[in-house]
Amino acid sequence: MSIATILVIEDNVADIVLLRLGLDQTGEEYQLEVLPDGEAALKFIAEHRNGAKTHLPCVILLDLHLPRYNGVEVLAAIKEEPRLSHIQVVILSSFVPEEQQAELIELGALLHTKPSELSQYETLAEYILALCRHGLEKHPLAR
Repeated sequence: MSIATILVIEDNVADIVLLRLGLDQTGEEYQLEVLPDGEAALKFIAEHRNGAKTHLPCVILLDLHLPRYNGVEVLAAIKEEPRLSHIQVVILSSFVPEEQQAELIELGALLHTKPSELSQYETLAEYILALCRHGLEKHPLAR
């Protein structure tokens, strides 16, 4: 099986460090790509659209409250790009207003509360890697 590539679109460095610790605890191999804001995420999407980037993540973790462009705008752009639209997006947020939850689910995202303890990051890491295994198994380009 290939190594899970996880894209994280998150501006909080502490959350990224804790996620990496959680992933390390699983003992599985992974590659973590990090984009710090909505502008970098939209550039990533454009690079896929133009063919400049070809390697796809197996899952995208997306914070809702990003600088420059918010998570909803980024999610919509991901789902509009044919090369990326099949990738599972997990929204990580401490709070998602009820009216926004429906919009995110309609766009195809999974909602997950942002962990507040290291043990919760370990559980999140296992969940993410399970999504990657499932996605790689059903994706037509999986090796």
